[in-house]
Amino acid sequence: MFDYETIRLIWWLFIGVVAIAFALTEGFDFGVCTLLPFVGKTDLERRVIINTVGATWEGNQVWLVLLGGAIFAIWPPVYATLFSGLYIAMLLVLFALFFRPAGFDYRSKVADSSWRNAWDWGLFIGGTLPSILFGVLAGNLLLGLPFHLDQDLRSFYDGSFWGLLHPFALLCGVIALLCTTLHGALFLKLRTEGQIRQRAASTVGTLGPVLLLLLVIAFAWAFMFIARPEITQMAGSNAPSNPLNKTVIAVGPGWLAHFMQHRWMLIAPLLGFVGLGTAWFLGKGHNALAAFIANSLGMSGLLLTLGFGLFPFLLISVTDPQSSLTLWDASSSHFTLLLAFWITVIFLPIVLLYTRWVYKILWGSITEASVTNDTHTFY
Repeated sequence: MFDYETIRLIWWLFIGVVAIAFALTEGFDFGVCTLLPFVGKTDLERRVIINTVGATWEGNQVWLVLLGGAIFAIWPPVYATLFSGLYIAMLLVLFALFFRPAGFDYRSKVADSSWRNAWDWGLFIGGTLPSILFGVLAGNLLLGLPFHLDQDLRSFYDGSFWGLLHPFALLCGVIALLCTTLHGALFLKLRTEGQIRQRAASTVGTLGPVLLLLLVIAFAWAFMFIARPEITQMAGSNAPSNPLNKTVIAVGPGWLAHFMQHRWMLIAPLLGFVGLGTAWFLGKGHNALAAFIANSLGMSGLLLTLGFGLFPFLLISVTDPQSSLTLWDASSSHFTLLLAFWITVIFLPIVLLYTRWVYKILWGSITEASVTNDTHTFY
């Protein structure tokens, strides 16, 4: 039904949608956990905060599992390079995420303030560290990663964990943390009342201008000072996958020139700035739902900017530009992509409908009274 070129492009779009779904759903989970020790001043207030995400965080985290599985199935060289070369960073993310199920499930087992406070800080780590590391990953995708492929297409990582901590990548990590924290603050404002809601609104007013300022710096840095490679010769978008069957020069016209060459792509950074700016403006007022939607659109715009800016690259190699991976030469076979496509078409709508039903059933304000009186809450 679809030729090789078309199905490759469809899967690039699909995985982009999954990445955005992960960022938007897990994003407010991360943000709520980051804010937990600061917005919640008493044990009861922290119980209220935990219960805003306690029933849905596991379902949201499935998007991360789906994203990793999709990359493994659709772009095996990308999976091999990321999960082997960035092994330490991936383990740090995994270990940080371990605090989440333990924190949600064991915090209430002992009615001791020290015990519960310790798990609150564990949840803080589980929300903060992954946000930073995912942002650092995004920064390194723009900078490029030190890896090369041998003649057998085996990937070899030429760098170290410390090499990932480039100033620009760290800036992206801070931006990612601010995005998820703002997202979590808006979610708390949407689902809580009283003092918690007021503190969440105050957090939005503080984080908004800082985030927008750092975004301006990051965009200027990327557009003006970070080189972008250029493909000068390639076998074709319908050819069998072979990442080495192309010619790449290390320094192309740059990221700004790439967007100016495809001006329709500028809608992505525009959406990012307008969405986040609107979320900050509305978040200080009473329209929490509109602010949350605007923030979701802003975060989507930032991810689209990353995807459009890299296109058609998936991973850029700084040590051997020839080994850079693109969506045209790093995919699985035509048959695999078609089979995975039809599986996705059948089952993804079911997942989305179920997710919508769960949120519809569980939606509503979480208050101190509801937490105290409902035996099914995380107490």
